[in-house]
Amino acid sequence: MRAIRQVMALAAALAMVRGEIAWEAHGQTPSPQAPPAQSSSLAGPAIELDHVVAMIGSNVLLQSDVEQEMHLSALEPLQILPGQNTPGSALRRLIDRTLILEQMKQQQQPVTAPAPEVAQSLAELRGQIPDCGKYHCQTAAGWADFLRANDLNEELVEERWGQRIAILQFVDLRFRSGIRIPQDQIATYYQKTLVPALTKDNQVTPPLSEVSARIQEILLEQQVSGMFEDWLASLHDQGNVQIVDPAYAADFKSQPAAVNP
Repeated sequence: MRAIRQVMALAAALAMVRGEIAWEAHGQTPSPQAPPAQSSSLAGPAIELDHVVAMIGSNVLLQSDVEQEMHLSALEPLQILPGQNTPGSALRRLIDRTLILEQMKQQQQPVTAPAPEVAQSLAELRGQIPDCGKYHCQTAAGWADFLRANDLNEELVEERWGQRIAILQFVDLRFRSGIRIPQDQIATYYQKTLVPALTKDNQVTPPLSEVSARIQEILLEQQVSGMFEDWLASLHDQGNVQIVDPAYAADFKSQPAAVNP
């Protein structure tokens, strides 16, 4: 259904640009001499139609997709801060996710997580979202109220969260498994980064043995992020990404890759 909607929206958008929208009534085509419809004071307000924002190969992203992505940011308020949730950043997340999912399909990797895993992860999430406190998201009714307040529904959230879990597992498998952090890098980070930072903040510096594992994780994440951003940049080059709506172009270019899609 999504593919049909996207194709229909693209066709409508192109037809509107050409000014060649035709219509049929009972199998007859209106005469070209027919006078234009007269405006009426009784007519309702003009309705802004959905339109194409970007294209990724044969995939079409609509304005409604961008708006939906902005609503989905309510699930990750600590990752996507309110002031950073712009249409351009939402479009960047959409494009990055589309490119990654296409790669996963090509490599015959699952593009969603099993339903029980999604349900468990969402149950944990409902206890972590700060705004969920006032809605009592741990209850079914409270969770439904939270989703409704953010223009979301359970089916959409489960689909998106299942994709997110699958993508993170794919990225972890592709990049993290081959990385090894030597002890001298851990010691260097401890001496040149951690100790000066804690000292400047008047905090007690723990011994290296106590923080070595955490430093290793930080250095691992830094390497994964760098490799992931380089990989995403190559996908953008290969994926024939086109920003159709010029209103998004400048904002999109200023957005970083979605390291945590």
